[in-house]
Amino acid sequence: MRSVPCFLSLDKRLYPRKNAPSIATHQAIKLANMNPQNSLQQALERLTEAIERLAPRPAPAPDLSTHAAYIWQPEPNGMAHFAAVETVKHIPLHLLLGIDQQKARLLANTRQFAHGFAANNALLWGARGTGKSALIKAVHGELAPATGLKLIEILRGDIATLPACLSYCRTQNSRFLLFCDDLSFEADESAYKSLKAVLEGGLEGRPDNVLFYATSNRRHLMPRDMIENERSTAIQPAEVVEEKVSLSDRFGLWIGFHALSQADYLAIVEAYANHFALDIAPEIRDAEAIAWAATRGARSGRVAWQYIQDLAGRLGRSLDTL
Repeated sequence: MRSVPCFLSLDKRLYPRKNAPSIATHQAIKLANMNPQNSLQQALERLTEAIERLAPRPAPAPDLSTHAAYIWQPEPNGMAHFAAVETVKHIPLHLLLGIDQQKARLLANTRQFAHGFAANNALLWGARGTGKSALIKAVHGELAPATGLKLIEILRGDIATLPACLSYCRTQNSRFLLFCDDLSFEADESAYKSLKAVLEGGLEGRPDNVLFYATSNRRHLMPRDMIENERSTAIQPAEVVEEKVSLSDRFGLWIGFHALSQADYLAIVEAYANHFALDIAPEIRDAEAIAWAATRGARSGRVAWQYIQDLAGRLGRSLDTL
């Protein structure tokens, strides 16, 4: 009795190299050919299992309730990952001096949001090293213990994946402060358009449990020469410039930071020195701090902190605990 022919074949001519079946597929076909009457069902089951293994599994819903802060890390395969931050290293709010008005405005806005009330996205802009990102982390550190407010940092290069990040946050019960440091766009970038839609204006828009804070050295998030070039070459200059600067309009709260006076700079140095109990004569400390700022070409909170780190090291002290 002749066997029933099976049309599953391993003939290499039927499979170009780039479309060659997997090992599991080969095994399933071979099994079917050996016993076609009894094993065809098994072969089909093996094929189904092989295909299912090739398809990516749905990403499990993240649990963002275990830590106070996370870093958004999208993966190349499209999967999302929130890296938990064990300890957010921040300067206590009371040590941020010379920016009293900025502190009051951002703290009030964030407190409203943390307690479930209406609040605005905030853009902190101005001179480098003046405490923009330090203030955001300090405000979070001030409010998180009592309110459960979460902080999520998104890197500048991952802004295009912001909608995916928000889709995860939307499903959570917590309230999230989404933070992007040093946000700006160059002439050949178009990611700012998607950011505009996410912040305000898209169909879904920003989830009610998410607030977006960004820091930048540029008030309109784009270089001045880019805006001026668009103005000079466009047929309708006003419309083009409006398109470019409308991103910053999505932030309801603008908070400016400016260079410090020498008095404010020395007050910051003194506050740090007293907080860490650094034993040095005030006149020597101030003279060194002024000289340190002169070598850096600026007076700022960052420069003051760098001087304190140098001073602590020379005194044999550690600043691990803030």
